[in-house]
Amino acid sequence: QFADGTEQDVTRLAVYEPSNLAVKVSHDGVVKREKATEATVLVRYLDQQVAVPLAFIPARPDFVWSNPPAQNVIDEQVFRKLRTLRINPSELCSDALFIRRAYLDLLGFVPDWKSAREFVADTAPDKRTRLIDTLLARPEFADFWALKWADLLKIEQRQLDYDGMKVFHGWIRESIAANKPLDQFARELIAARGSTLQNPPANWWRANRDPVTRAENTARVFLGTQLNCAQCHNHPFERWTQDDYYNWTGLFARLDYKLSDEKGKDKNDKNEFKGDQTVLIKAKASVTNARTGEPASPRFLGGEAPKLSKERDELLALADWLPHTPMFARMQVNRVWAHLLGRGLVDPVDDFRASNPASHPELLETLSKDFAQNGYDLRRLIRTITSSRTYQLAAAPNATNREDETNNSRAIVQRLTAEQMLDSLSLVLATPLRIEGVPAGTRLTQIPEGRKHYKPLTSGVDRFAASFGKPPRLIASDCERSNDTAMPQVFQLISSPLIQQMLTQKGNVLDQLLGSGKTDSEIVDALFWTALTRPPTAQELERCTALLATGDRRRAAEDLAWALLNSKEFVFRQ
Repeated sequence: QFADGTEQDVTRLAVYEPSNLAVKVSHDGVVKREKATEATVLVRYLDQQVAVPLAFIPARPDFVWSNPPAQNVIDEQVFRKLRTLRINPSELCSDALFIRRAYLDLLGFVPDWKSAREFVADTAPDKRTRLIDTLLARPEFADFWALKWADLLKIEQRQLDYDGMKVFHGWIRESIAANKPLDQFARELIAARGSTLQNPPANWWRANRDPVTRAENTARVFLGTQLNCAQCHNHPFERWTQDDYYNWTGLFARLDYKLSDEKGKDKNDKNEFKGDQTVLIKAKASVTNARTGEPASPRFLGGEAPKLSKERDELLALADWLPHTPMFARMQVNRVWAHLLGRGLVDPVDDFRASNPASHPELLETLSKDFAQNGYDLRRLIRTITSSRTYQLAAAPNATNREDETNNSRAIVQRLTAEQMLDSLSLVLATPLRIEGVPAGTRLTQIPEGRKHYKPLTSGVDRFAASFGKPPRLIASDCERSNDTAMPQVFQLISSPLIQQMLTQKGNVLDQLLGSGKTDSEIVDALFWTALTRPPTAQELERCTALLATGDRRRAAEDLAWALLNSKEFVFRQ
């Protein structure tokens, strides 16, 4: 229907763009499936666009719903969709897998053997809930979740210098340790100005040096919106126009910096300065709208113009608006969900758009409203998700969910991150890490900086972290960290000097076990519990005790530990 009242069939003039290759769409808008799948088809004509979700469901005439019990609203909505799709969820994971998963997801390392054994032996029906509460209260929780925000907020030495990096990371960790509401956390970041050493959140603006970078990164990190396409033309897959882009960017135009007297360390990088900087708001500045050639009119994204006064500039107005828009709550919920479940309700996690709808739109809205109504409480949100049966499902598939990748019908197997891997290796082998510039025993998770991309990686720790995907923090995105598997990781595990040193170091866990008077069977049992959070099978026990009984007992123990640490059970989180 056109503005003059006329109507026209534009079926063959519209553009049809499916979200995946499992469906094909003809010029007439007829959709055919390649396999049973879900897809979204974005239909575009002129400046109009509509996202149409479709599901092709297998017949499965013999399907019988397994009717698993729902532990909260998450399960109710996830299971309702699975039943519609004729998919049964996997069984509940074992207690041993649950404690290992919870430790890795909340603290960033595997559980010690004593805690694991006690948990598995506990018969109380509420032990999983109690474990989650215990882990949320531990100081390592703040360390691990500060790491995630450090990745997002570009805490990197060349942009912030060492002191700025350290105080910014410390502020993030203290905020999480105090369970600061995430809306307050975001407001303090957006409103920050002044000295980057005395007011740590001001470093967010130090890391984003121009209006375009500030606008795009703020939208991506806090609202889950990627605006880049709208810089040159109206966004083809979203409602944002060029005017929206430049009006949003105009909010960040007046930010400026006063530099300290210290000179930069890098003569070729004018934005790299050593020492303090002062973030301030200058009297006048604007951004030019590339479409009109005129100064942009600062406006909130998809919203109204800010109300300004002498006491309230654009960033202070933005700091009031941004944390309480529904986009903010949805983004934070999706980010936490992606970490705990391995895939966001919207995937990629920071790419909310009409053509990329949530796998469970109603669930995302329910969790987002609950998150906002309960004070943007990170720990409460994590407790809600981890208490669900959906989070606690096993990874082993059944006949109906083997091909499902998006509906949370089973746990997604994930490789451990660089920090999870190295911190767990240190704990399992009872060998404190030695990281340059910090006290011995500091975990990799606690290091303020990302991967050192600006100089050769000389230490074993740095090379290991780089191989396992630790990001350089040059992009404000959850997607910069790599969780892929690659051949260099194999060589790091099987032959790197770092791992060999940890295995052979005097006084490590192997010396402790061999000197404890334990039998070979007890040593094997202890190593399995320590490395894999489970006892050995009868066959494993027989073969491993036979290994310890031959030749050099210390070397045999090293071989056994090496084999366990190279196993898929150790390298992957199930």
